[in-house]
Amino acid sequence: QVQLVESGGGLIQAGESLSLSCAASGRNFSRYVMGWFRQAPGKEREFVAFIGLTDSTTTFAHFVKGRFTVSRDNNKNRVYLQMTSLKPEDTAIYYCAAATYYHTASSAYLYWGQGTQVTVSS
Repeated sequence: QVQLVESGGGLIQAGESLSLSCAASGRNFSRYVMGWFRQAPGKEREFVAFIGLTDSTTTFAHFVKGRFTVSRDNNKNRVYLQMTSLKPEDTAIYYCAAATYYHTASSAYLYWGQGTQVTVSS
């Protein structure tokens, strides 16, 4: 079992940057693929990015490519989402999640955090 807690959300202006962190507790963090998802008001939850067991494998949704990066520190049991050039349409609750294999579908992820709100004003 893995417990996940996101932090770092907030209210920022369009064009600015923000970094989210996800702290994991429990066993075998390094064995999980870690994903980031988001859900905007009135919309379904959507895939943002995932990172494999090390930093060597990452995948991003097309709408964040070139703006977001994802990294992890297995020694600290943390995964990070660095967001740059933020747009108002990036406003959402951002969730981290853990899976045992690479996938972009939320159904593949076993454990979820409670989410952190990111609001980008124009």
